[in-house]
Amino acid sequence: MEPQLLHRVADSVATVVVHHPAKRNAMTTAMWRALPGLLDGLAADPGVRALVLTGEGATFCAGADISTLRESAEEAQGLAVRAEEALAAFPRPTLAAIRGHCVGGGAQLAAACDLRFAEETALFGVTPAKLGVVYPASATRRLVALTGPATAKYPLFGGELIDAARALRTGLVDEVLPEGGLGKRVAEFTRVLVSRSLLTQAAAKEFAAGRTDRDAHWAAQARGSGDTAEGVAAFLERRQPRFGWNGPSSG
Repeated sequence: MEPQLLHRVADSVATVVVHHPAKRNAMTTAMWRALPGLLDGLAADPGVRALVLTGEGATFCAGADISTLRESAEEAQGLAVRAEEALAAFPRPTLAAIRGHCVGGGAQLAAACDLRFAEETALFGVTPAKLGVVYPASATRRLVALTGPATAKYPLFGGELIDAARALRTGLVDEVLPEGGLGKRVAEFTRVLVSRSLLTQAAAKEFAAGRTDRDAHWAAQARGSGDTAEGVAAFLERRQPRFGWNGPSSG
């Protein structure tokens, strides 16, 4: 099978799989180029309430296919940044499910997700210093936001791999699971995500990203959604809420 991004939707969760096992799921130029359009299509599907990004088999993503850097490092990096930004802008919760190596462009994609769950054998690396590449400003800022500036400098300056325990301790990942336990935990947690208010999640995602011009927008969405009334009623009646908001009624 050619290197490609596979996807499926089940139980309101879209799963995007980086499929390039011959090169530890390294991202080719075509794959970087394809990701924004794939995400746009999934964002337009009202049946999608959360998204999981993962890699084929035992590796998340070993980064960019280095052979593409021989063609044009600047073009390859531009494509990677556009893919990263599209993932960060996905309007529903996103979760990176990480096994094995999560390096370079793989770490860039993982950091662009809202959450990161990893198996205990996972390894993380930000390795541009090994190649003389200037790591993109967007990716650097996201890494700093997750771990703090001093901690971010360790992989950025040295390019050394770090294990899952250190990644958890420094804030790079949110949960670490025993080997073989990642799939079950991701399925459990995404069921939780799709049961919660998408209104709450969408507003929180924008606010957490630093938007300061949308307070009135989200207040209007909340007033018209009925989600608050449903949540309170469900709590008082001791039942699961049935939230109805599924996207903005206006820009």
